[in-house]
Amino acid sequence: MNQNIQSKIKDKIQEDISPTRNLSGIHLKIVFGIAILWTFFQLWYASPFPFWFNFGMFKGLPARAIHLGFALTLAFLIFPAVRGKKISAIDIIISITGALSCLYIYFFYDDLVNRGGILLVKEIFGFKVPVELIIGAIGILILLEATRRAIGLPLVIIAVCFLLFSYFGKYAPDIISHGGLSVKRLVGFQWFDQEAIFGIPIGVSVDFIFLFVLFGALLETAGGGKYFLDLAFAMVGKMRGGPAKAAILGSGMTGMISGSSIANTVTTGTFTIPIMKKTGFSQEKAGAIEVSSSVNGQIMPPVMGAAAFVMASFIGVTYFEVVKHAFLPAIISYIALFYISHLEALKLGLKGMDDADVPHLKKTFLSGLHFLIPIFVLIFLLVYMRYTAGFSIFYATLSLILVNLVSRIIKNPDFKTGLIDWYNQTIVGLQKGAINMVGGRDRNRYSRYNCWCSWIYRSKYKFNHSD
Repeated sequence: MNQNIQSKIKDKIQEDISPTRNLSGIHLKIVFGIAILWTFFQLWYASPFPFWFNFGMFKGLPARAIHLGFALTLAFLIFPAVRGKKISAIDIIISITGALSCLYIYFFYDDLVNRGGILLVKEIFGFKVPVELIIGAIGILILLEATRRAIGLPLVIIAVCFLLFSYFGKYAPDIISHGGLSVKRLVGFQWFDQEAIFGIPIGVSVDFIFLFVLFGALLETAGGGKYFLDLAFAMVGKMRGGPAKAAILGSGMTGMISGSSIANTVTTGTFTIPIMKKTGFSQEKAGAIEVSSSVNGQIMPPVMGAAAFVMASFIGVTYFEVVKHAFLPAIISYIALFYISHLEALKLGLKGMDDADVPHLKKTFLSGLHFLIPIFVLIFLLVYMRYTAGFSIFYATLSLILVNLVSRIIKNPDFKTGLIDWYNQTIVGLQKGAINMVGGRDRNRYSRYNCWCSWIYRSKYKFNHSD
């Protein structure tokens, strides 16, 4: 029974980490192809090239519709209706239908504006067909189903409750009652307006979040996560309780580039938890230290979680203002974790790691010095040049790709081999950035993931009813 539970937990963790793990063949190629197209669209949208060439400029609502169209397509191609099953032909049809519902806004945006919110009704074979009402209703239903598959049922229930409240508002208690919306007004506002589904959160996702997630994916694929972890071990590994302090420091540095607690846990926890256990920490404490330090990665500037971007848009300040005010609390939280781990090491009488197991600080620092250049570019453009977050992360991403190209070519004596290595890493990073946007890498399932992660490292996987 314990082996059964252990296997299920491992599968669950792997499923949350890698939503494409069960894909293969032409299915996998199509998913990765769509992911690459989405990434290229986002890079083009964020770049100044459309203004330079006076070509490929997208207005706000159409750009958000395309963004959501890509997300819906990938969601139904990655997540089956029931976990553990395979993608069926119905899923493919739904994914295409969802994409077309979004693209309708892009292709007929001018008509929508000219009609001033009045939904289109066409006469077909003598019958008046509410075309846009049908398209909008289908789009809303598909979005709810995609949310259920990628995130879970609770958020869908909340969304449905608000939709029902919009329609049946006149029956609500007096303090919250309203006149109620007709189906036409409800669908028109939710699907064809820039204030509901295509409002601030998805606008922030189009403008900022995708590019920051992409930046973290590219840096991690290039080896940045491993570099920061090695650097943390080289700096504090010899101290008392060194592995725990390295886990905290490594999680803090990894959080600077990922803004994701899940990615942080996976990147650092794979190495730090076994070493902490080996040097004397209990399995429960090792898991707790890693999880607590990884969760704080979402508040560590400059690349923070999605909430930071949404917060900036809602309260009407620049992203730099949010970063500036988040820096001190983030540092304080990591100092507190550092101190707590030190007290725990004193209580347990632990020592630091052996010299042979600790990387050389100078060599480690110099080996990945190029990973600091894109981060410096991002901070310089945000803080000194006061560029917008979108422009700053775009140029930081370009600098990361170029720096990685130079690094690969220098490290490989054969120019062709280095070029192929760089190309493969870049393609994987571009794909990973888009997949992470759909797979919930960072936003909605980190607390559940951390629970699974702490459970799997419990002593000998001994579960009982109290668990």
